Amino acid sequence: MRAVVSRVSTAAVTVGGAVVGEIGPGLLSLVGVGHSDDGDRARQLARKIHALRIFPGDDGAVSAADLGLPVLVVSQFTLYADTRKGRRPSWGEAAPGEVAEPLVEEVVAELRRRGARVATGVFGAQMQVSSVNEGPMTLLLEV
Repeated sequence: MRAVVSRVSTAAVTVGGAVVGEIGPGLLSLVGVGHSDDGDRARQLARKIHALRIFPGDDGAVSAADLGLPVLVVSQFTLYADTRKGRRPSWGEAAPGEVAEPLVEEVVAELRRRGARVATGVFGAQMQVSSVNEGPMTLLLEV
């Protein structure tokens, strides 16, 4: 699994003109699923996202978990694009929707089990994602 995680002051997802998920200060996490991913990897990714020490604290860097900050999770199959040849991405490495959706939901469920407030996009929908990156701080995670 892959995630692009950004430290944000605000982030929101809109579908069909309606805001379906939004957060104030916290993490925006775009999550992609590959063919070999499973529930264990989904839970591992969620733990890593929540525990990432990328926020300034009094004694050094702290995590969203330490600060009680929310996470906005948005499914993003394009993280598995293959762009090595030509100008047209190939999506062959991305898991199909029926495989990916429950694993993205497992990431959300694990974050919630850890006590995070989680907002989400809508799987498979045409979404508009907006965010204000703090830092800027954006990381690519793979598990």
